[in-house]
Amino acid sequence: MAAPIILCDCTGMSRERWLECREHGPKGDIEYTVGGSDVAVIFGLSPWTTPLELWMMKKGRMPRKSPPNSDQLEMGHMLEPIAAHFYAKRTGNTVTDDNHLYQHAHFPYALANIDRRYTRKEDGEPGVLECKSLTYHKAEDWANDAYPNYYELQLRFYLAVLDLKYGAFSALWGNNPEHDLATPDLIRDQTKEDIIFDKLDRWIWSLRNDRPPTMEDVKPKLAMESLARIYGASQKGLPTIEFPMKYEPTLRKIAALQADNAELSGTIKKNEEAIAAHSVRIAELMKNHEHGILSTTNDKLLVDFVTKVTRRVNSDYLKREHPAIYKDALRASESRKVKVTIQPA
Repeated sequence: MAAPIILCDCTGMSRERWLECREHGPKGDIEYTVGGSDVAVIFGLSPWTTPLELWMMKKGRMPRKSPPNSDQLEMGHMLEPIAAHFYAKRTGNTVTDDNHLYQHAHFPYALANIDRRYTRKEDGEPGVLECKSLTYHKAEDWANDAYPNYYELQLRFYLAVLDLKYGAFSALWGNNPEHDLATPDLIRDQTKEDIIFDKLDRWIWSLRNDRPPTMEDVKPKLAMESLARIYGASQKGLPTIEFPMKYEPTLRKIAALQADNAELSGTIKKNEEAIAAHSVRIAELMKNHEHGILSTTNDKLLVDFVTKVTRRVNSDYLKREHPAIYKDALRASESRKVKVTIQPA
């Protein structure tokens, strides 16, 4: 363990310059770097980005992703001092700004730009504070001093780079700090740290040796979305891909599952038609009533026949009466699904 190297002070930097420093150091002399938010991605635990996507961006083969919601990102930055303030108020620890870009003493690719530092009131020891703002539906991830594993990896990485023992989060999701704030602590763990840097070493090796990662550890939905971002739309006229025999079980499984879905869809359609046929006489009896009941010796059959209103834009009217607005509002939606068809030899 050794003190980190201070590369630069990021105070007043533009976002573009900050990203340049984060990617290659302030002098541009670090070929590949890893930042705190990259760690969970590399482990395949990020809910937003895949290892392959990050690898492609690090190699310069695709542009770095723009934030999906720039206003949300801006709001997060604006809420950092509020989260830090109420962390200090709740814990009694002293919180200070720290805008330096740090480099690990032994792993030059590892760079850290933390949210805040704090000093523990009980012993004066320093720590790293990560400030997070979230929506109410994510609050349960922070119940009982828990924290999401992707944020844990980020904070453990920062403790390693800064060579500090203590870390903490201040996670804010509402306007009542007594109930809408979580402040869990985290203590440096050398075993977990070794696992992290072993993975990061292999990641840097993959970049230097042009060995892209696979999607095997990524959730399927995120993996498919990521592949669409990487490769874009399908292109007509390209040659047919010849698959090796090792993929036969996978392709046959896809074909079987698709056949099952088609059969289920047919059954659902038939059932819906039968339900409609049986419902005609019931609807006649209900007239404009919403609820009905049939009582038997064993149970009660409750009938609901409630009008539900769904409001949609009348696209035909909009296209006819306001074609310019319709054209501006029209957005193309792209999707791709793997479909396997078994053709007899």
